[in-house]
Amino acid sequence: MSRKVIIMGAAGRDFHVFNCCYRDSPDIEVVAFTATQIPHIEDRRYPAVLAGKRYPNGIPIYPEEDLGELLAGRDIDEVIFAYSDVNLSYIDVRRKNVEAHGVRFSLFDVDASMLPSTKPVVAITAVRTGCGKSQVSRRITDILRELGKKTVAIRHPMPYGDLAKQGVQRFETYEDLKRHDCTIEEREEYEPHIDNGVIVYAGADYAAILAEAEKEADVIVWDGGNNDTPFYKPDLWITVTDPHRAGHELLYFPGTVNFQRADIILISKIGYADEANIKVIETNASRINPDATVLRRNSPLHVPDPDAITDKRVLVIEDGPTTTHGGMPFGAGVLAAMENHAGELVDPRPWAVGEIAATFEQYPDIGDLLPAMGYGDKQIRDLELTVNAVDCDLVLVATPIDLTRLINIEKPHMRIGYSLPPHDGALTEAVRRAVS
Repeated sequence: MSRKVIIMGAAGRDFHVFNCCYRDSPDIEVVAFTATQIPHIEDRRYPAVLAGKRYPNGIPIYPEEDLGELLAGRDIDEVIFAYSDVNLSYIDVRRKNVEAHGVRFSLFDVDASMLPSTKPVVAITAVRTGCGKSQVSRRITDILRELGKKTVAIRHPMPYGDLAKQGVQRFETYEDLKRHDCTIEEREEYEPHIDNGVIVYAGADYAAILAEAEKEADVIVWDGGNNDTPFYKPDLWITVTDPHRAGHELLYFPGTVNFQRADIILISKIGYADEANIKVIETNASRINPDATVLRRNSPLHVPDPDAITDKRVLVIEDGPTTTHGGMPFGAGVLAAMENHAGELVDPRPWAVGEIAATFEQYPDIGDLLPAMGYGDKQIRDLELTVNAVDCDLVLVATPIDLTRLINIEKPHMRIGYSLPPHDGALTEAVRRAVS
């Protein structure tokens, strides 16, 4: 008899674990997925076209809050935890709830879910959401271009739409973003690579994605999401840490794995951090991963018109996932406002509508900023309504994309950027060795 398994996830890592470890296993039946963190991803099915011949009807996806009911009525043998950026105590609560039903609880197998590639792989991961992976990924692709290597970036999954159509997605132009009906969160990750002349792959079936990417790449850059581990076995493993959240590298799963196994630990944003916090990370690195190379790097802000911020009542729009389940109370926009002496950071909550108001209810510790949530058309429209309703003098847009391509901002607004400086000899040399 086959063992019955439920995979707990958030529409990404969970599907990859299934594809790698369970899809073709005759001894295991995956009864269901559960879903959390991301709105509108439950009450769907993992489609048969992706689930394989053993699942002709696909696999149902339930809200995570239904897990107890599933365990009570399905004779389940094991629950696999397969999503990212969660405190270790959060996992312990779920472990105890599962084991109270007499069911085994396990974390996903990191090594079994890292596929080998025929091309060199440089993986960029992090210890938390919002550490600055994307700017590091862009810098790595620049280094590879300077080395004469054609690079393809493969991005961590965000398959929030029609899963049957999202097995393999290729992004080279803005038209590709429209064709695949990308959310704000997807655009935030894909657009900067496109602007940088780098092709991006993503989707739901990462073995099929890799096979396509290898056809046109000299080197694969794994651009991780949240603090997840790589989906491909890396030749160079870079983990980005955040001195504004020093200590989190030991407290959040699976970022702890990234911290422990990285070849390079890169401490970002040092220009805005306390030296004591930087040293906390360095001390933890020397204890947990003594063989890693530890690099300090700044993330300077690009502010087009600093004087326009001074004394103004400012609404700051920050990256959504960073300030929601990432738990970061500020980002580049708040830093730019403070550095340039804004008169006030306007709290948008009194004007929030619809799904944006619901986001503030779900994440009550968000600071005086507006997370750029956009997991669907309704949420994007609610974001637009909220921005235009807020009583402020200036809107600072600190998302990685040009948000005005998706919403109409009726007030004066300024886009804030940031990047990893190009003067990084140690990083360049590490990449050179990994891909030579």
